Amino acid sequence: MKIIAYGVLTDERPLLEAAFEQAFGDRHELRCLHLFLNRDTAPTAAGHEIVLSSVNDTLDAEVLRALSRGGAELIAQRATGYNNIDLDAARELGLTVARVSYYSPYSVAEFAWALALAVDRRIVRAAHRTREFDFRLDGLLGRDLHGRTVGVVGTGKIGTAFTRIAHGFGMRLLGWDIAENPECLALGMEYVPRERLFAESDLVSLHVPLVPDTHHLVDARMLDLMKPDAVLVNSSRGGLVDTDALLTTLRSGRLAGVGLDVYEEEAGVFFLDKSLEVMTDERLARLMTFPNVLVTSHQAYFTRDAVGQIAGTTMRNIESYLAGRPNDDVLVRPDSSRR
Repeated sequence: MKIIAYGVLTDERPLLEAAFEQAFGDRHELRCLHLFLNRDTAPTAAGHEIVLSSVNDTLDAEVLRALSRGGAELIAQRATGYNNIDLDAARELGLTVARVSYYSPYSVAEFAWALALAVDRRIVRAAHRTREFDFRLDGLLGRDLHGRTVGVVGTGKIGTAFTRIAHGFGMRLLGWDIAENPECLALGMEYVPRERLFAESDLVSLHVPLVPDTHHLVDARMLDLMKPDAVLVNSSRGGLVDTDALLTTLRSGRLAGVGLDVYEEEAGVFFLDKSLEVMTDERLARLMTFPNVLVTSHQAYFTRDAVGQIAGTTMRNIESYLAGRPNDDVLVRPDSSRR
């Protein structure tokens, strides 16, 4: 059986190939491509029954139709999020769609804190200065986090790991989610309405999935509620934040800092080298001009531990599909098998 993987990063490839070798040996064939899956590249999947997609691939109805025509039957997403996949179209085409529902929550939680600390303590600016032997402290004044209030938006596995670290800092804990997490309550978290969380928090970190109800969850109204010297961190999905509203807020001089590992129009930009091109995304380019904004390229999950777990779970999803076994990672299951 032929399997094709899209958007395979250089550091990811050996981990993906090792997991494949352990699971299947030479019984199947794996083809790894660095290019992303979209309408232009979908024809390269012809003849492959299984497609391994990445978070920045585009799997809209047109792409899924092309994959189906080429013989694809299983889409195995190498990520937890799946907002880039048209599940209704997949269902109509009789495709099976699976994802990785769990991997190390510590990878994202720890990186979210790295962003928060880097923004709060102006670490990137300081590092750039010292490389040029400029050792002044002007403009590098930060704040203690101990005793301040953190608002955790979404208290699932990643949000809970983030909360444990906040508890270690000695922070007051506010949370918002559709259900209260006993682990967070045990740490002293108080669940409050979203408006109160944004208004009272010195640091707000986002840890919810991108679904219709959370699209632009951080809009102009929420940003206006935030303290002028608060910090906002998003390591979840770019669409949670209304970029235009954020730019307006930053231009007004509000917010001490923003740490973004994701961006709502990141597809076609993140994971690629754009250094020799003109940046045509004016909103992203404008974000980069603010000295209190730090943007990274969707790397929060990118640890050996997490990527290894993602690869292993992806192979187990393939095994379950081939064996016809039930699998909680399956998002779309056709009414009848086409195999």
